[in-house]
Amino acid sequence: MPNWVEMAVDDFIRRFPPELKIKLIQIPLIKRGKNPDIKRIMRDEGLKIIAAIPAKNTQIALDVKGKKVTTETLSQILKIWIEQGQDVAIVIGGPDGLSEDVLKVFSGKISLSDLTFPHTLVKVMLVEQLYRAWSILKNHPYHRA
Repeated sequence: MPNWVEMAVDDFIRRFPPELKIKLIQIPLIKRGKNPDIKRIMRDEGLKIIAAIPAKNTQIALDVKGKKVTTETLSQILKIWIEQGQDVAIVIGGPDGLSEDVLKVFSGKISLSDLTFPHTLVKVMLVEQLYRAWSILKNHPYHRA
């Protein structure tokens, strides 16, 4: 990841209270050559993702075809996760997206936008939106909509 991505993500993670711990697991991308077998790459990356996420976690995939959510809706979803004491895994796909295997295994699918963004930017956007959702729940001045 570019340095600016890590700096932005770390900045938001530091803002969360200790009881709302954010843990990032980054799975290295499989190298793509001149004529990559994208289906195989996505399948292999998907298997690594599935293996890295504990089955007991609520599993959410970011997917353009997922449920559209607003920041306010995300805050209500976050509230439920907090109240139920759930560990949640939210997965961002690589440059080619998530494999069908991952999309089948994960119980929830949400979309941040109808637009397509690079996965590096989505990482920053997701952590920022989770922080904004938390700020709504706590009436923190960060969210001023």
